[in-house]
This record gives sequence, structure tokens and C-alpha cells, in this order.
Amino acid sequence: MNYMQRLITYFKETRAELKHVTWPTRKQAILYTLVVIVISLGTAAYLGFFDYVFSTLLKLVI
Repeated sequence: MNYMQRLITYFKETRAELKHVTWPTRKQAILYTLVVIVISLGTAAYLGFFDYVFSTLLKLVI
């Protein structure tokens, strides 16, 4: 097969495979997005706190 035939076959197979995917509902997608945002903000606050503590301690030592 030449390049174009392989590319067309790839896209056809990809489209067929995507029909097997169970997509989340709109409500689920919003909920999962909010969970990711909350966890990201919590992680940022946690790491920011320790960064502040350790940088303050380092300033006291130096």
C-alpha cells in the first residue's frame, strides 16, 4: 500500500474504534473537571506552604 492508502485506512480504523468508546455525560465531565481543579489547587497550596516554610528556615540559617 502506498502512503495515502495507509493514511486513509488508519483514519477509518480510528473512527471505527472511537465508536466503541463510552463517553462521559456532560454532568460527569463537569464533575471530573472540578475534581481535577480542586486537587490541583490543594496540591499547589500544600507545596506552596512547604516552599514558604523551607525558604524561611533557609533565610534564618544563612
